[in-house]
Amino acid sequence: MKQLPDLAEVVRNTFQNLINQFVEFVPRIFGSMLILLIGIAIARLTAYIIQRVLGRVGFDKIGNRLNEINIIKQLKTEIKLSEIIAKVLYYYILLMFITAATETLGVAAITEMVSSLVNFIPKLIVAAIMLQVGVLLADALRGAVLSVCQSFNIASGRLLSMIVFVFFLIITVISALGQAGINTELLESSFNLIIGGVIFAFAIGYGIASRDIMANILSSFYTKNKYREGQTIQIDDTMGEIIKIDTLSLTLRTGETTTVIPLQSLQTKKVEVFENPVAS
Repeated sequence: MKQLPDLAEVVRNTFQNLINQFVEFVPRIFGSMLILLIGIAIARLTAYIIQRVLGRVGFDKIGNRLNEINIIKQLKTEIKLSEIIAKVLYYYILLMFITAATETLGVAAITEMVSSLVNFIPKLIVAAIMLQVGVLLADALRGAVLSVCQSFNIASGRLLSMIVFVFFLIITVISALGQAGINTELLESSFNLIIGGVIFAFAIGYGIASRDIMANILSSFYTKNKYREGQTIQIDDTMGEIIKIDTLSLTLRTGETTTVIPLQSLQTKKVEVFENPVAS
């Protein structure tokens, strides 16, 4: 018959192991707390110095440029790059010391979690820089498109410039998310479908809307050698002297008034040309 274990001995050994582990673990706790306190002090000091240095060298001027963008103004927030970089650096240094503290504790699960956060921060910094540069480029392109549209007196210049801004902003956000390690395949597919649909709808709408304009432009190539300023012509019941010909229309002086006729009409209607001008 097997001898039963001595319960008193089992309990005594269990408590002895617990006491030994506690005695061994207490110095680790104090060591990790000391490492953490040193890390907090170093992180705060480094962040303070970096913020002051960046502020002195005028690094915040880039943030002020971002604050002037309309979409940033609508968020009712102020971007101060020196403060943002100092905060990111503070938490990065702090996480490094937290990693060292958890290694001192010997808890592998916590150490792996903190290490993954430390490795993620550089990716996040690069993604933030890409986003900042992308927003500035998108705003610069918006301003360039708006200036070009205003120089050509295009009424929908603001709309076109905003479309360009949003387009490049979305591309920048998707690229920044990809740099941060976030899967953007679904976003890219959805964005491509939306852009394709918008371009297709715009092409059809613009083609229908500009059909008459294109017809007049094409007509100008066929009629520019047939008619000249100073000639007298008659189109249907309208008769007068040609005083101006441009790419879209022909202007006649008809007595005390002038008549503007689309060049397309010269191809579809009967036109009589007189050698000598008609007397007023």
